[in-house]
Amino acid sequence: MTYTQLKAIYDTPFFDLITRSRATYLAHWKENEVQLCTLLSIKTGGCSEDCGYCAQSARYTTGVQRESLMTPEAIEEVAVRARANGSTRFCMGAAWKGVKSGDPRFESVLESVRRVAQLGMEVCVTLGQLGETEAHELKKAGVTAYNHNIDTSPEHYPSIVTTHTFQDRLDTIGHVQKSGMSVCCGGIIGLGETEDDRLKMLEVLTNFSPAPESVPINCLMPMPGTPLEDQAPVDIFQLVRLIATTRIALPKAKVRLSAGRTRLSQEGQAMCFFAGANSIFYGDKLLTAANPGKDADHQLLAALDLKPQMPFTGEHSPCAETQECGTKMACLT
Repeated sequence: MTYTQLKAIYDTPFFDLITRSRATYLAHWKENEVQLCTLLSIKTGGCSEDCGYCAQSARYTTGVQRESLMTPEAIEEVAVRARANGSTRFCMGAAWKGVKSGDPRFESVLESVRRVAQLGMEVCVTLGQLGETEAHELKKAGVTAYNHNIDTSPEHYPSIVTTHTFQDRLDTIGHVQKSGMSVCCGGIIGLGETEDDRLKMLEVLTNFSPAPESVPINCLMPMPGTPLEDQAPVDIFQLVRLIATTRIALPKAKVRLSAGRTRLSQEGQAMCFFAGANSIFYGDKLLTAANPGKDADHQLLAALDLKPQMPFTGEHSPCAETQECGTKMACLT
């Protein structure tokens, strides 16, 4: 879709917009399901990048303690607990600029992927930049989706990150697509960008081929010591508008209400689910930022009559014609 088309959707009167996005959602997904994902930082801190929002950058004094790569055994233990608590997708993040085939650390990650995949969970990793070789090795090990957010619009990106380019992000996404892994790609709002920047970010996402399997929408959690530590909270109605527009533009993608939920009321989160969000990160920590506790999320989901979505580890996502076929779905993303 074009920016102009997305702008027309976004500017629709609020209640008309969320009514349309809800209808789009119901045409492609079961109305009472939410995907529960667990995110684990498997290597924390010491990153050489200068992303202005990130407490793990070695360039800022944030109080985050640098931690070595976790062992496959330790990662598997966390994944087992996450599955027992209801998560169907396990995401592993490492604070690296990128990974290289043959590096012992990368080999360790591949073993971790194999172990988690054997648990019957969807496996997502975010390891920084990838080449074609590394992408194919991750796919072979059992990765379901690779997360590599574009963060914001191409125009605003240089004011947030200078140690790599927006095109570098797109190159990694291209390698992921060629490997056959699904792409998990979204952005962060509250970085000082305009609403137009958010729509230009969405324009890029809608023109991926194939479309992203999941779209995380993160609200900035300002981290002390980072350049963006004083940013104000995102307006809830702007967030709901963006989620609704994303749902309409990418009807078959999981739209993940990601970082920043601790700054949203339960009512605000309910509006996001109504507008089309159908995935959350589950657990009390997201890499280095706080997240609602699992008990609080259980209570919220129960109050909204929502239940966990079943895991799906195949190549495609649900569509209107096949949404009743459980985990053996065969429609295009």
